[in-house]
Amino acid sequence: MISTLQGTLVSKSPMEVVVDVGGVGYGLQIPLSTYEAIGNVNSDVRLFTYLHVREDSLQLFGFATDEERALFRLLVSVNGIGPRMAQGILSGSSVNEIRDHIVQGNLSALTTIPGIGKKIAERMIIELREKIVRAESAAPVQAGTTEYQSHVRSEALLALLSLGYARSVAERALRAAIQESEGSHVSVEALIKAALRAAAK
Repeated sequence: MISTLQGTLVSKSPMEVVVDVGGVGYGLQIPLSTYEAIGNVNSDVRLFTYLHVREDSLQLFGFATDEERALFRLLVSVNGIGPRMAQGILSGSSVNEIRDHIVQGNLSALTTIPGIGKKIAERMIIELREKIVRAESAAPVQAGTTEYQSHVRSEALLALLSLGYARSVAERALRAAIQESEGSHVSVEALIKAALRAAAK
């Protein structure tokens, strides 16, 4: 299985690139977010990849980050979302925004993304919310924190997202709340309350 490709960017368009790897040109479908993140033609690039296999064709998709690829894989697991639609969804909004909308059950925000109707948005929320929550909870422990503190922070972040706070606002409030606790072992409830106070300032 092809996991990454690294080589010279031969050509670039908003939805497709060609990367030369050892004299072989690989054509990859990409979301607009990847197009904006990679360099100019003739520069060195490294893309995370996903190979979609069908009876009549093979399609290789490329992503600037592993987070993009991970969300793409989740999207294509939803009934009714194929790789082309998933590519379009990633082109219409950022990874963090899409994940936040799903966790929050924000149907109206999801349907503003090109290509997503109400039924698809409902399926995304039903089928992906718990998967995203579990992935967030299982995120690697950050340097300088204990496993317990990392778990508490993840749970508090998910709670703030569920309350409708944007990820950037929630993370900033959590940083302030953690700093206020001076590294002590606070409960999830206490951390959420402190973060809510910080967000209201």
